[in-house]
Amino acid sequence: MMARAALLPVALLLCLALAGSANAARKSAVGFYELKNKKGDFSIKVTNWGAALVSAIVPDSKGHLADVVLGYDTAAEYMRGSASFGATVGRVANRIANARFVLDGKTYHLLRNDGNNTIHGGPKGFGKVIWTVKDHVSHGDSPYITFYYHSLDGEQGFPGALDVYVKYQLSRQYDLSIRMNVTARNKATPVNLANHAYWNLAGHGSGDILKHELQMFASHYTPVDGSMIPTGEVAPVAGTMYDFGRRIPVGTNMKIVPGGGGGYDMNYAVDGQQNAMRPVARVREPKSGRALELWANQPGVQFYTASWLINEKGKAGKVYGQYGALCLETQAYPDAVNHPNFPSSIVRPGQVYKHDMVFRFSYQATYDA
Repeated sequence: MMARAALLPVALLLCLALAGSANAARKSAVGFYELKNKKGDFSIKVTNWGAALVSAIVPDSKGHLADVVLGYDTAAEYMRGSASFGATVGRVANRIANARFVLDGKTYHLLRNDGNNTIHGGPKGFGKVIWTVKDHVSHGDSPYITFYYHSLDGEQGFPGALDVYVKYQLSRQYDLSIRMNVTARNKATPVNLANHAYWNLAGHGSGDILKHELQMFASHYTPVDGSMIPTGEVAPVAGTMYDFGRRIPVGTNMKIVPGGGGGYDMNYAVDGQQNAMRPVARVREPKSGRALELWANQPGVQFYTASWLINEKGKAGKVYGQYGALCLETQAYPDAVNHPNFPSSIVRPGQVYKHDMVFRFSYQATYDA
């Protein structure tokens, strides 16, 4: 009887351990998670592979729902994919010249994955790892999900360990907020996270975005060299093809290069006070009346027109073609770690990097049937 009693605590501990292991496995397995508003006409799906945005379903002016984010149907496709659809890219989004930088007198060499350069944190950046699901409330007034990733010291060549959190949340009528918080644990390091969603407000797979109307709240941009590395200049957009100071169709001044290239892939310097939430861009799709307004607190935004998206098989049997979406990736300036005149992207031990963005969807009453 005593032997049996002694076994009970052991059995209980074993059951608890197995339950904990199963729970941990569920949280670390790659899957899809949904957030939906109370009305049921606004929802998103995300995956913990790359803390990526998978879909965003929003109404048009007649109440018709459409998914306005490009992506894949399965987790396996996200793990194989090369387009970074919807991913949280980092530790440093965009490019670092020659895959190297000097910080506090020490030279760091990174893994190259863009010619001689590093892009989006390297070949296995934050968009290509499994994140842990910390919290998930799928319905209600403000449904949300929080992802967590611990980045090791030396990962992809970067110094210092990081604790990284990304929270997706629905609020108001049609607001999607994404909040990215990073704490540097033991060394100074560059940090620049971005969300790499591909948007088409007519619906994913519905054709190109050349007639989408765009306004950018950015009167300057950072010109680049032939390797897409900033020259260090911060130049006015006035009089250039990069001027979206007033709302015009995306294709108005765009260079079309069939088969890959052309279009836009440029960082803009967002007007207004640094680190303050402020308007970045407005986009409207004229046929559906759907509109998107982006607010964020970062110094820059990368405007990309999916110039190299060629016959990519996506969700629901759709095939995504060149210029089939636009990206508006709020960020630090590209290669900031190698340009002292750019706003600093360095986070030191104990400091917290905060990147907040709000995608505010709406629609206008006019509808061209």
